[in-house]
Amino acid sequence: MQDKNKFDPEKVSVIDFKMIKSQVDTPENFEIGKAVGFHLDNTLQLSFNLVDKLAKADFTISVKTDCKGENECEATGNFHLVFIYLIENLEELAIADKNKRLELNPDLANALSSVTYSTSRGVLLTKLQGTAFQNFVLPIINPNILLKKNKL
Repeated sequence: MQDKNKFDPEKVSVIDFKMIKSQVDTPENFEIGKAVGFHLDNTLQLSFNLVDKLAKADFTISVKTDCKGENECEATGNFHLVFIYLIENLEELAIADKNKRLELNPDLANALSSVTYSTSRGVLLTKLQGTAFQNFVLPIINPNILLKKNKL
């Protein structure tokens, strides 16, 4: 007999995606070739609607070029992406305790973090072509880092 509380990725669907913010600010005399790296900060916030079996992933990204002083000013980018997931068996994977705090199945949390982050990487690769960030790629990370960063 299969464990009812076991996470099944086939019961998770992305049902909506929105890019809430997409902003790249590049100084007028910025030379892309002088950027030797990037500084990155990002946050992931998960929220749940247990009645409708939905999860929302708010992912924000801030990136800044690192030109080691070779450009007068650095270019900056700020992005906010929202993903809505339908989870068919959410009631088995996210259970509210007596204080209304969710006990979240770690495999579900990992999957939501992974899909959100990797899909965002692809969206940004396309969106940033022809900008000061055309060589920027979200690095591959352990998705649990995003979860720990936000104390899920």
